[in-house]
Amino acid sequence: MTVFLIVAALLIAGSLLFILPTLLRKEAVASPHALRDEVNLTVLRDQLRELDADVAAGAIDAAGYASARQELERRVAEDVQPGVTATATASASGKRWTAVVVGLAVPALAVALYLVLGSPAGIDPAQVDAQKGQSHEVTEEQIVGMVAGLAQRLKSNPDDVEGWSMLARSYNALGRFGEAADAYARLVKLVPGDADLLADYADTLAMSQNKSLQGEPEKLIALALAADPKNIKALALSGSAAFERRAYQEAVAHWKNILLLVPPESDIARSTMSSIGEAQGLAGAPAGAQAPVPVALNTSTAAAPAVVAAEVAGTVELDAALRSKVADTDTVFIFARAAQGPRFPLAVLRKQVKDLPVSFVLDDSMSMVPDAKLSGFPMVVVGARISKSGSATPSAGEFEGLTEPVRPGAKGLKIRINSQRK
Repeated sequence: MTVFLIVAALLIAGSLLFILPTLLRKEAVASPHALRDEVNLTVLRDQLRELDADVAAGAIDAAGYASARQELERRVAEDVQPGVTATATASASGKRWTAVVVGLAVPALAVALYLVLGSPAGIDPAQVDAQKGQSHEVTEEQIVGMVAGLAQRLKSNPDDVEGWSMLARSYNALGRFGEAADAYARLVKLVPGDADLLADYADTLAMSQNKSLQGEPEKLIALALAADPKNIKALALSGSAAFERRAYQEAVAHWKNILLLVPPESDIARSTMSSIGEAQGLAGAPAGAQAPVPVALNTSTAAAPAVVAAEVAGTVELDAALRSKVADTDTVFIFARAAQGPRFPLAVLRKQVKDLPVSFVLDDSMSMVPDAKLSGFPMVVVGARISKSGSATPSAGEFEGLTEPVRPGAKGLKIRINSQRK
């Protein structure tokens, strides 16, 4: 700010240096009136000297001299303008006042124009930083509006594959699984035989029918595995579908195929081994027993959770003091957002108050925007919010709970809904 004011003052001073000297400088050449009077006086003086010389030489008498001198004095009175000097003085005085007015007016006018046409707030670093921060914030309400705009645009451009993919993911993130499934149905027609799309469609359709993979979702999983027997999400989903049908050995077989495709120390491998152990225990085998890893992948059908590049996990509970203020059917949004950066959720999970306390896992597959995922930010805030309207857009008065910033991959988070949004 100080540098800006100094530079501005120097520029104004430089402008005045070009203007004021011209106004204050005295005229180097006399005015036309002054030149004429000077010539007339010079001529009359010469004539007077000649007259004096004639008298001294005896060329004229005293009476002739007196008459000639009187004539010369009359001509002086007529030809020389006595007001010229006063006019010149008044002109010089006027120039000085003009210089004073200009010297004051130029800076005042410059400041006034900047206040009207410029950006005075731009010289305040605090305001600039605040404006930058505001300009990068995107609210959930804006996201909902953008999703609605995208859906409207696709009506006039129904073959836009990328647009339908983004719409399906956005509906998923907002918990609108029925609409997301419809978008995926359109996608698999535009891009037939895509294993990833078929697996995503199956997962979303299961969410829209009370998280059940039976029926149409399992058929979609079979199509995904037929297109790509090594599709990890389809293999995981197929195991989950078998587990749901209590076909535990079939579930183990599908999940074991995943271990052929991922590093043994990866999170996917550890999670899969845990699921295998649970299924073996329910099937009657010892929980720690290791089923043999198949040599070739099983290409049969099935379904399960998405592969994640990053995730956060924990539990959400409601403060007992608030229980009487909410209904069992009120929606609970469990979300993760960047600690610094965009304000919209990077991952969202929808539950109800009656589900609390509840365990949760948020991962990259729940991203609203493909390029904005949990794994793309060093620190995130995880929270839960109760919405009576079921709207994804936060409102004042809603109850919520938030964690301190944590790194993606954090487990065992405990979120207590105990405060009210302002």
